[in-house]
Amino acid sequence: MPPKFSSALVFACLCAGPTAADAQSADEIAFLKGLFTALQPISIDKNREYCGYVGFDAAGHFTASPAKRGSKDGCTPDDPTEIEVITASYHTHAAFVPGYASETPSVDDIEADEAEGIDGWVATPGGRLWYIDTEDMDMFMVCDLGCLPADPAFDPADMGPVEDSYTYDELVTYFEE
Repeated sequence: MPPKFSSALVFACLCAGPTAADAQSADEIAFLKGLFTALQPISIDKNREYCGYVGFDAAGHFTASPAKRGSKDGCTPDDPTEIEVITASYHTHAAFVPGYASETPSVDDIEADEAEGIDGWVATPGGRLWYIDTEDMDMFMVCDLGCLPADPAFDPADMGPVEDSYTYDELVTYFEE
């Protein structure tokens, strides 16, 4: 006979959302790579950020809200109707612009996710994928240049060196320099 689970226990587990380790599971990374592989060419071509949310639907399946078109330097997603438990935001950083620091999450990106109490995923014009852990206020590069579609005009030397991870304070300092 299979074990019985109370609906309260199942609901508590779903509401808790994934931990940083869970959020970077192979399945979720594959899901996000697929999502960004479809969005990046549009974002680069239109030079607009695209954004939305990821999480679990009512059946407990991982899903994403439809992408919303933003501006050249920002995007505020619509409230999703198809996501029961939101675990993270997602957004692209539009096309490559010389002199514009777009190869890491921005301080605004991190602060917006923290204010919502969720983590975040960011795709850059160089094709990097970042994960923002707002509980610890750390950012981790999930995959480096070219792992997602990149802007053909992208110049990897433009922004200078990019580390594999940053704390919030390190990123603030990085942008101040």
